[in-house]
Amino acid sequence: MNYIASSGLLFKDGKKRIDYILVYRKSNIQYDRRNTFEKNLRAEGLMLEKEPAVANPDIMFIKIHIPWDTLCKYAERLNIRMPFRKKCYYTDRRNKSMGSVQNYFRRIKKWMSQNPMVLDKSAFPNLQESDCYTGPFSRARIHHFIINNKDTFFSNATRSRIVYHMLQHTKYENGISKVGICKLINNGSYIAAFPPHEGAYKSSQPIKTHGPQNNRHLLYERWARWGMWYKHQPLDLIRLYFGEKIGLYFAWLGWYTGMLIPAALVGLCVFFYGIFTMNGSQVSQEICKATEVFMCPLCDKNCSLQRLNESCIYAKVTYLFDNGGTVFFAIFMAIWATVFLEFWKRRRSTLTYTWDLIEWEEEEETLRPQFEAKYYKMERVNPISGKPEPHQPSSDKITRLLVSISGIFFMISLVITAVFAVVVYRLVVMEQFASFKWNFIKQHWQFATSAAAVCINFVIIMALNLAYEKIAYLLTNLEYPRTESEWENSFALKMFLFQFVNLNSSIFYIAFFLGRFVGHPGNYNKLFNRWRLEECHPSGCLIDLCLQMGVIMFLKQIWNNFMELGYPLIQNWWSRHKIKRGIQDASIPQWENDWNLQPMNIHGLMDEYLEMVLQFGFTTIFVAAFPLAPLLALLNNIIEIRLDAYKFVTQWRRPLPARATDIGIWYGILEGIGILAVITNAFVIAITSDYIPRFVYEYKYGPCASRFEYGENCLKGYVNNSLSFFDLSELGMGKSGYCRYRDYRGPPWSSKPYEFTLQYWHILAARLAFIIVFEHLVFGIKSFIAYLIPDVPKNLYDRIRREKYLVQEMMYEAELEHLQQQRRKSGHPVHHEWP
Repeated sequence: MNYIASSGLLFKDGKKRIDYILVYRKSNIQYDRRNTFEKNLRAEGLMLEKEPAVANPDIMFIKIHIPWDTLCKYAERLNIRMPFRKKCYYTDRRNKSMGSVQNYFRRIKKWMSQNPMVLDKSAFPNLQESDCYTGPFSRARIHHFIINNKDTFFSNATRSRIVYHMLQHTKYENGISKVGICKLINNGSYIAAFPPHEGAYKSSQPIKTHGPQNNRHLLYERWARWGMWYKHQPLDLIRLYFGEKIGLYFAWLGWYTGMLIPAALVGLCVFFYGIFTMNGSQVSQEICKATEVFMCPLCDKNCSLQRLNESCIYAKVTYLFDNGGTVFFAIFMAIWATVFLEFWKRRRSTLTYTWDLIEWEEEEETLRPQFEAKYYKMERVNPISGKPEPHQPSSDKITRLLVSISGIFFMISLVITAVFAVVVYRLVVMEQFASFKWNFIKQHWQFATSAAAVCINFVIIMALNLAYEKIAYLLTNLEYPRTESEWENSFALKMFLFQFVNLNSSIFYIAFFLGRFVGHPGNYNKLFNRWRLEECHPSGCLIDLCLQMGVIMFLKQIWNNFMELGYPLIQNWWSRHKIKRGIQDASIPQWENDWNLQPMNIHGLMDEYLEMVLQFGFTTIFVAAFPLAPLLALLNNIIEIRLDAYKFVTQWRRPLPARATDIGIWYGILEGIGILAVITNAFVIAITSDYIPRFVYEYKYGPCASRFEYGENCLKGYVNNSLSFFDLSELGMGKSGYCRYRDYRGPPWSSKPYEFTLQYWHILAARLAFIIVFEHLVFGIKSFIAYLIPDVPKNLYDRIRREKYLVQEMMYEAELEHLQQQRRKSGHPVHHEWP
């Protein structure tokens, strides 16, 4: 209570703590609803005190305090679990042979305590693991529970959660649906409702010598500061301050970031393997030495013949992302995604046990005001509560769902149209870049075309994201979801689909369509019979895919970080500037400082999860083409954790400490991305990269096809074999001889010129076979790993069952002890069994 008193989070009497804050404008005329609502709150047992704002005379704050008796009543009604007896951990009798194993683990634990990444437990007095069993609170059995201090028995988060429950279930007018603070905020009676922060997050005195002022100060010093980037997160304190729902988000984000470390290391090894073996690559050497090989013009008007060795640099860069480790890394990442999700389920089960959420069930949600207003004339008895409530007819629900699905397909078609527009742009400007006056652009016109298209595509992506959010709102509200959780799940799924397609559609085009349908010299396919379709670079299409992924991933992470932190910082600075300008020499109370902060995003944690899930897709779906994606994701997430922590602690009002047992719909989305990643990586290796053509040449057409001698290079002559011939006299350029192009077609002097050769069909068959074998192999490994890893650790499962048994026994013993004490006081004989 000392930090509560020092921060001013008390009523004017200096005794009652403030558990919740309501804000309204005096100029608002809906005072009848407010008066009725506040009168009913007092009737329910809450204490209210009004106080005007210091900086704005039109703003009025209502401070809410919940007394002990009301706390107990609602804690019992909500089945809140509280500690009642110290845990007595049971252990089986161990064999003497286990002594050495225990000593080994003890040494590891001692080493871990010296790990610089581990938090100093002495700095977290509130983070000592609870050594008490818990049970649903009961006023009749209040003597069972350990109550050393009534002020601290219920945590700050629990008190806020109980007050919010009362605010949600208190009427403000006569009528079944005229209930709840959310409806009062929607109709403008109040403008905000939030639990206050526990004081300031900074102190003039160092925390090492004077200790933390409050939990918010402790979170800032030991979690939200950028200097703590390498430390583990204090998840127990995060859960204590922000609630289990936000605690699970940071636990998942930390787990995801930690699991990215091995993925980033393996990806880096694959990349360095490409660097160290780049100069020894037979394909790169042949391209760099091909000074007399001329490639056919890649555009009709301004392009000339190009020597193959001019693509030497591009060939070496392509080899960095298309080498012998590509297939291994794709399989590794598919297995990594499965291991990440399976072990997260184990981690989640451990957290739900530690945080006492094993037997917690979310209470029946209240209906959304929009749903009630729409269907108040159609009622049906709720099978759970047994009370009549508004009901949406099945025909109306199906109709609205079909309209919503049609809207989703329309937006996806809009994305495809935008990608098509970028494709047309590439076709139009490549002729311009090829005739550019600047010699550097003229020589590297393909790179300039791709880079400009990527930047334009990124601008289109960010512009469409703004439209998607509005469309997703419109479509979700059109469905009239029954509860808030249904609304959140529907909105989250739409936003994911929109943004996933928006981010990845151009990447899919480059990976699977660019350069696939161009035709051949003398018979090129043209868009609208005007623009010749774009071909891949002589070194392949993979360099374009890497460029697209790298630029979008890098720019999007910078933009997201700015919008998450930079924008709230600017807004809060402006709010503080206006307050200082309008008031002089007055101390601002804590609740008014909180009011001047930004409210938590109206989507809750949806935006945070969405950003990370989209990044997970970038990290896994095309990782075969960009092995550095896990490393970029790891670096971003190290920043993201501290950025989100800083935002929650310093820039946002304190959110309601809500409870949850998992990450909701996002786990299913992550599993879907993991399945899609296997398919896309199989197609990238088989179609986009040159792995399969090299493999077929090596064992079917190369020097090692008929015989194999030690030390012989099996890829010798591959580049010449992969390029077809074309007669320059057919182009009408006034030149004779032959030019080369990437394809497997017959030469001009063959019986069937420019027809696909037998090697083309061999490669096509090998690609299809590789896709089938790769997918079945990886899916089999993923299923086997998922089967081997149980969702709940065996020792935790046994411990949960054991504790359930012990809780029943201890409740019996505690009740018997209580009856014996009553008998002693009354002078009756004491029995050691139930009377």
